[in-house]
Amino acid sequence: MGQSGRSRHQKRARAQAQLRNLEAYAAQPHSFVFTRGRAGRSVQQLSLDVRRVMEPLTASRLQVRKKNSLKDCVAVAGPLGVTHFLVLSKTDNSVYLKLMRLPGGPTLTFQINKYTLVRDVVSSLRRHRMHEQQFNHPPLLVLNSFGVQGMHIKLMATMFQNLFPSLNVHTVNLNTIKRCLLINYNPDSQELDFRHYSIKVVPVGASRGMKKLLQEKFPNMSRLQDISELLATGVALSESEVEPDGEHNITELPQAVAGRGNMQAQQSAVRLTEIGPRMTLQLINIQEGVGNGNVLFHSFVHKTEAELQAILAAKEEKLQLKAQRQNQQAENLQRKQELREAHKKKSLAGMKRARAGADGDSDAEDPGAPPEAAGASRNEEEEEEEDDAEYFRQAVGEEPDEDMFPRVGKRRRLGGPPGKKQRGKEQRPGSGKGQGGNWRLPKPKGRFQGVKTKLGPRARRQDTGLPSRT
Repeated sequence: MGQSGRSRHQKRARAQAQLRNLEAYAAQPHSFVFTRGRAGRSVQQLSLDVRRVMEPLTASRLQVRKKNSLKDCVAVAGPLGVTHFLVLSKTDNSVYLKLMRLPGGPTLTFQINKYTLVRDVVSSLRRHRMHEQQFNHPPLLVLNSFGVQGMHIKLMATMFQNLFPSLNVHTVNLNTIKRCLLINYNPDSQELDFRHYSIKVVPVGASRGMKKLLQEKFPNMSRLQDISELLATGVALSESEVEPDGEHNITELPQAVAGRGNMQAQQSAVRLTEIGPRMTLQLINIQEGVGNGNVLFHSFVHKTEAELQAILAAKEEKLQLKAQRQNQQAENLQRKQELREAHKKKSLAGMKRARAGADGDSDAEDPGAPPEAAGASRNEEEEEEEDDAEYFRQAVGEEPDEDMFPRVGKRRRLGGPPGKKQRGKEQRPGSGKGQGGNWRLPKPKGRFQGVKTKLGPRARRQDTGLPSRT
């Protein structure tokens, strides 16, 4: 079996052709068509129709949300190679179209005085001609009456020309020209007529019957006896099926065009069928940048030289203030960064000193006070309670309750401190028979009743009703 597939030279030639096509496509202008603000259904549909006119060098499925700003669109347009924006908006007064050149402008603002959608244009035609193959190539741009003197007129013509790729009349393929975009300028009303047509090329010099045979849909000859009847008399043909041709649309084809009978060096008629949309535009103003900048031209407002100088001076002052604020913010950020670094260094140095000055393991538990100091503090507290208990005995003549002086009671239960003789049990007054041997001093009443909190001597004397010690 022979070798299948393409040869090495064929693969290389195909790869080089694809690379050339990609480079040529990247060099062509591309556009975004979208709406801004609350446009409404009609203006939304108009934007889709204008996007249809700009195909295939436009984003057919572009979606711009309400939260997306113009800066977002500009940021996305750069990597994609987009060169123009066509932005439609609507106000209470009218509908506007902005034509922007990226990345540095200018921006042309048009007021749409009248517009007709594609569906309205097609519904008004008896026979329309529109199919998907027509939108595989950009339309042919035709500018009319743009030779009027005026810089804004020349700028408009240049902007419209840059919307579409340039054509070389010597190498252009006529089969790629299926649509035509006509922009006509009216010097009297200063309005632009925006029209979109479909192009059809048919041969001339043939009879009506022959033209019927050359059409894509073959005629019905069931009622004819011979084909000569169709060619000679042209029966079963209506007047609307044959359009009158003349010198205005008949030309000699420099190359063969797709279609029956369109041969090279033969005369054919070029017919245009409007497919929409249709708009009537009026230029409002021209600005330098993309959406903002100095106004280069305005149709309704005319300023003197002094007013222009004042506007420029105010704008220059505003730019200087903005630059000054930016510099101040940069200095503040630098100062805060330096303070943060200095604080970090100081903190690290303190941590190093603390780590170096610590003895042993810094995570070891605190051993607390030595036993001698703890014992001395307990002895002092016991002596203080012993003095209070002795004063109670002298004042009342009875032994205090254990709850009043817990340390003294505990010592009595344990046999007293070592080195001292235990006192004998003193008999309480009235402990004899018949005199209430179980008599005790009444416990304090009030907020300290039943509370075993250790109180100071002065507080206990006040609570028990004893005279204070001076």
